[in-house]
Order: sequence, then structure tokens, then C-alpha cells
Amino acid sequence: MTTATPRTTAAKGSVGTAHTRVEGREKVTGAARYAGEIPFAGLAHGWLVLSTVARGRIRSIETEPVLAMPGVLTVLHHHNAPRLDTDYVGMLGAPDPTVAVFQHDRVPYLGWPVGLVVAETSEQAREAAEALVVHYEQEPHDIAFSADRPDAYAVDGHMPGVAEKGDLDAELAASAFVVDEEYTTPEEHHGMMEPHAAAARWDGGRLEVVDSNQGTTWVASELANLFSLDPESVRVRSEHVGGGFGSKGVRAHQVAAVMAATVLQRPVRVVMTRRQMFSLTGYRSPTTQRIRLGADADGRLRALEHRSLSLTSTVHQFVEPCAGVARVMYDADAHHTANRVVRLDLPTPTFMRAPGEAPGSFAVESALDELAEKCGIDPITLRMRNEPERGPVSGLPFSSRNLLACFREGARRFGWADRDPRPGLRRDGRWLLGTGTAAASFPAGAMPSTAAVTAEADGTFTVRINAADIGTGARTALTLVAADALGTEPDRVHVRIGDSDFGPAGIAGGSMGTRSWSWAVTAAAGELRERLVPGADIPPEGITVRSDTTEALAALAQKERHSFGAQFAEVAVDPATGEVRVRRMLGIFAAGRIINPLTARNQFLGGMVWGLSMALHEEAVRDRASGGHYAADLAGYHVAVNADVPHIEADWIDDPDPDDPVGIKGIGEVGIVGAAAAVANAVWHATGTRHRNLPIRPDRVLMAGRNA
Repeated sequence: MTTATPRTTAAKGSVGTAHTRVEGREKVTGAARYAGEIPFAGLAHGWLVLSTVARGRIRSIETEPVLAMPGVLTVLHHHNAPRLDTDYVGMLGAPDPTVAVFQHDRVPYLGWPVGLVVAETSEQAREAAEALVVHYEQEPHDIAFSADRPDAYAVDGHMPGVAEKGDLDAELAASAFVVDEEYTTPEEHHGMMEPHAAAARWDGGRLEVVDSNQGTTWVASELANLFSLDPESVRVRSEHVGGGFGSKGVRAHQVAAVMAATVLQRPVRVVMTRRQMFSLTGYRSPTTQRIRLGADADGRLRALEHRSLSLTSTVHQFVEPCAGVARVMYDADAHHTANRVVRLDLPTPTFMRAPGEAPGSFAVESALDELAEKCGIDPITLRMRNEPERGPVSGLPFSSRNLLACFREGARRFGWADRDPRPGLRRDGRWLLGTGTAAASFPAGAMPSTAAVTAEADGTFTVRINAADIGTGARTALTLVAADALGTEPDRVHVRIGDSDFGPAGIAGGSMGTRSWSWAVTAAAGELRERLVPGADIPPEGITVRSDTTEALAALAQKERHSFGAQFAEVAVDPATGEVRVRRMLGIFAAGRIINPLTARNQFLGGMVWGLSMALHEEAVRDRASGGHYAADLAGYHVAVNADVPHIEADWIDDPDPDDPVGIKGIGEVGIVGAAAAVANAVWHATGTRHRNLPIRPDRVLMAGRNA
């Protein structure tokens, strides 16, 4: 037999060096195939039909004319669709009833799936779906979201709904300076490039699903539960994903595809349109947030209150935990935070890049800026004076907290020392200029994961882990981590991901993906390296070691683990037109050990651009009469583009996590946190008027100028 001993004598570490994406050539040449592109023999195409009323019941569906149309194979609806099991506890708790499609005649919001038309071609399915007539018994709907809703209630989500210590009213009364303001953020959507798509087929008694998702373990588990299948009989693959940002979990299209494949006994693909995604794939809830801060004469906080309200649907509860960021960032003698929701006749919101922290930081960091103005203290100095030694609510020690180092480095590079604190003084022709800053943080967690590493007979190594690369560069990062753990070069490591058959692993979410997967890969690679005997032959089947990090993560000491950052922005405001232009942004982050500087910087920059977009552009507006969006597409839903970001920099300081085997914390979401507040604070510095409602549109700038 032909064998070779894998080399384990890398001259220097690969982690920390810039490396182009290992799948980059495939992507730029079109060789990388996404879920909606992979061919199947005998593939049929499903097209979802969505409700045209915001609340009511389905009275009847006229299927006969549609079934007679060319190419139509079936029409699934609540009378004939397979029954689902919704009484189980899934990976994220109770199942989302919004994915249990075609199970009843109720319509809880506009855009609810009421049918699936399946045809030989996608064009035939779409034409037939648009011709399907559905009759409704319409009921009055309620989509009015406001801070004074009497039916709002506190709720536990990713954290306790309410956390309180100290006498808030007493501390506010004793404070030398008080800020008491309300801040709002609008409904926002993920807007990733690749739409949601899934193909399902039965092969030898096994369900196979090719999907675009953020974790095949999650999707496979949920599908097995919904369809009452043995988990071993479900395989989900998701090799390439064109963005997710939190939305690509278990959705209606996957369930519908499996239903149709079961009924027809042939492969069926369902791809969502961009407009359908605005109804079916979740979004960031609008928020209203009340902040009350009380400080002594030196600017030290005596009181902090952060009360946040978001919305959820009538069929499934999801909370946007905005108040969570205050529980980490700043301490006070009286510290009260609460996350509340109100149920409305709207689709269920979901995770969206930095859920809670992104909108929550806008409110908290804007309020800190207002407090600095009242106290006559520099905004960075105020934050430094209120730097906590331990978790303000938990009381736990921080694994590491290098926020002040981020501010010092950022202030030096941004030229903060030359800033005149008085607003409305700097001009460049017709433009008013201003600068602003804000702090950022995001939890650094890890999920139990398994990995398998094989020493191959040809001298290479194969890593199999059920990771998801949603455009972040995770596949490349894992290649570098594995190379270092094995003591070899990256080009001798082949990483395979996105297949539930590889075993359970954490999802790409919560900035935990690369940290969780790297932990498992490092463990397996380390054991394999110990088992390899220099000069010994490798058998044809290779030598494989498998790891499971469940016990290691359970043994971790309780600490506050977070990535941190300091955001800076300079804006130019035209007082005659209300136009706001961001001239430059700088972000300095303390986010653990950076695996691949090339893709890491890309992640930070992407988050910062999104924060700019959040501050100035993004806003989904609904029609009260219909319950639907005015412009459910990327033409009407404005996002920042290259021309909106002339100069943006992201960098980091050394900040390895001492409790992580590689030193990773997580970088996917901290880049957006605080960015919108930094832009808003810069607009105040330019104009002297405060904007507490996002986005900062030209009409709002003009109105604020007239009322100043």
C-alpha cells in the first residue's frame, strides 16, 4: 500500500496570519453551488402562497382551476397537508408554531403561508400560485406598536426579563445630573444576498435536505421532531451560505419542501422570493427604550434604568433583549433593567446581528453622551469613570475587559484630543462637522460541539465538523486552527463542513460559531497528534480521532465573558437639505485572539457599515390598514452602500481569552454594537440637536433644525 506520514513540523503558527478564503476561487468562478442551484433528478418546484389578510380564517381555497394548469402536480393546504408534531422541546426550546404550516385555518398575520403549489418548473409553480384564489373570513387586526401599550408585559428571553437592585427613585433624587429620555429604533430586516432555499428528497428511507442555514444540526433536529422521524434518518447539508445574520434557522419553506417531497415521493425545492422573506424569515422588532441616568457631580452613576419594549407575534414569543447591554456595561447603586413585549398581529421577529445589543447600545450610549453633556465631562472620560470592576448585575468577574484600552487607542488614532466639545462649531463650506463615540460589547459564549480529524494515508489531514460558513470565513479560520493544532501547514488540511452526518455542533450564531468549532477541532487534533508515531505508516482508511466539548464547557468557571470595542465616527450635515454624510469611522476592538486578520477585519467592517446603515437608512414601514410593508424589497428598504462609506477602519488590541484553548472570543456581532450611537452622537456634535429616533432621515434633521 502507498502511505505517507503527515508532517507535523510547521515552522510557525498559522493562526494570526492573513489567509485568503480557502473556498474563494470556487466562489468567484461560480463553482460553489448554493442551495437553490444544486441539481436533482426529477426535481419539482414549490411556490408558497401567502395570506392577503392580516387576521382571520381561511374560508375556502379554489384548487381545481390551479390543478388543471400546465405542469401543476399538487396544491398543499390545511385540508390535505401532512400532520406535524409540535409538542416537543427543540434545541432552542419550544418549537416555533410559525413553521408548522398548513395545520389549521387560522391567519395570524399578513403573509402567513396558506398553500404550496408544486409544479414541474419554477415558472409553472409561480404562475399557478399567483392564480390560486383563497377566500378569507377577515377580522380586525392590531399592529399599533407604541410605548404606552397597556398590554405590554415583562418576559424572560435570552436572559431574565427584569433585574433590579437598589432604590432607583432615591438615587435619582439625590443625583446632581439626571437624564430621562426615550429612544426608538424601527423594524429592520436581514437583507442577506442569498434568499432562503431548500430542496428535500427521500432516498432509501432517509430524508435528505439541501438547505441554506446557520446550523444543520439545528435544522435536522427540528425536522425530525416535526415529522416524527428517527433523527438518524434525517440528513441536512448546507455547504455554502450567502449570508444569514440570524434569520437562517428553521423556516416555513423547509417544512413545506419536506411535506411536498413526502406527498409526491420525488425531490421538491422551495425558494423564497425577496418579498416573501420580509414576511417569513423574521426581522428585528422595533423598540422603544426609556433610559434614566442619575450621576453625582463627578459624573459617576448613582442610578441607571433601562426599560425596553419590543413586539412579538400572537403565535410565538420572541423578545429583543435591549436592556441586556446595560447589565454588562455600566454599574450604579440603583440598577434597574427590564425587557418587555407586546403581542401584535405581525410576523414573529427573530435573531438579527447582535440581538438586543445593537438597538440597546444606541439608547444607552446616546444617553451616556447626553449625560456627559450635562456634566460637562468628555464622553470618553465619563465612560472611564464608570468602568465596572465586576459584572454590574451578575457580580461575576470578567474573563477579561479591555474596553478602556480600546478607547485609548481609538482616541489616539482618531485625533479625539483635538476635538472641541462644543457642538455646531466646525464647518466645511455648507457642511456642519461633528465627531462622536460609543462603547461596544457582545457576549463571548461557546456551544458544545463534536469534531473528527483524520490523518490520511497521503500525508494530509481531513477535518469534519458540522460548522456553517455563512460568509464569515469560518471554513478558513478552522483550517488555520487545525493546522496549528496539528503542527502542519494549512494547505495540508482539508476542512469539510455543513453536513449533519458529521455529528452535532453549535450553530453559526451569537458570535459563538468559530469559538465553539475551534475548541472541538483543537481537542481532536491534539489527541490525534499524540497518537501519530513519527515514521510510522498510515493505513489506507486513515487514523481518526473524534472530540466532544460538552464536558469541557460544563466545567468552565462562571464569569462575564464578552468582546468589547470603541466606535468613532465623523459626520458632515447639510442644514439646508438635512443630508448626513459619514466621512470616516474607526473601530478598535478587544475580541479575543484573531484567527485570520483578513476575514476578521472584513467582519468588523461589515458590522460597522451595518451600524451606519442602522443610524441613517434602515427602516421597514408598515401600512396600518393592511398590516403589510409599503416596500418589501431592497429598492424600498434602504441599506448603506459603498458610496455611503468613504473611509472606514477597524483594528484590534491583543486580548486572548485565557479560558479558551485558542484564545477566541468572537467577532461576528460586536462590530455593529455602538456604531449607530457613535454616528448619532456625531450628528449632535455637528448640529447641536439630539436625534433619539432612528434612522436619522433628512426630514428629521430639517425638522429638528427648525425646532431648535
